[in-house]
Amino acid sequence: MTTIDNTDRTPFDWEARFRQNDTPWERGALHPAFHDWAKAGLFKPGLRVFIPGCGRAPEPEAFARLGLEVTGLDVSESAIAWQRQRFAEAGLEGRFLVEDALAWRPHTPFDLYYEQTFLCAISPRQRETYEQAAFEQLRPGGLLLALFMQKAERGGPPYGCSLEAMTALFPATRWIWPQAEPVAWPHPSLGGKAELAAVLERRAQAGES
Repeated sequence: MTTIDNTDRTPFDWEARFRQNDTPWERGALHPAFHDWAKAGLFKPGLRVFIPGCGRAPEPEAFARLGLEVTGLDVSESAIAWQRQRFAEAGLEGRFLVEDALAWRPHTPFDLYYEQTFLCAISPRQRETYEQAAFEQLRPGGLLLALFMQKAERGGPPYGCSLEAMTALFPATRWIWPQAEPVAWPHPSLGGKAELAAVLERRAQAGES
């Protein structure tokens, strides 16, 4: 298991938040963007999907029921235990690890990277580390399924992920941005703050196939 480095992390004790059920970021249901992407045919059986900061989200189970190979990471042992129990009770297969998703690397890069409330939960100072990790965790041509939190107030988490900042963070030399405008989905338990749904494709670099 990778040593979890809390340097420059938010002061939140994520394990305590899950134990106390103090988790306002949880929707309690599948994200509307998940349904849109499923209808668009992005979730083909056999694809390998990575969910960093998976928490107690229902998406891992939904992916597994669609026939995808699921890997979820979180720094909270309680959240990972919850996912493992949910999968066991449902008779589903999935891999859940207590790991630092910014430091962890898979043996084989993934086809899909499902970003929900992980990027907005980390310090903005760690965003370049996030982008590098996502780039290395995805195969060339793999898809980053992004939900960028829109928030005008300073501080966090959640930290605002403006489209301008995200365009700079995920440059066109490394990521193919969709031509269509991102779809805005208001978060029901975070004051209606919008999350912008966008699918970014990881570009192949020199020497990659």
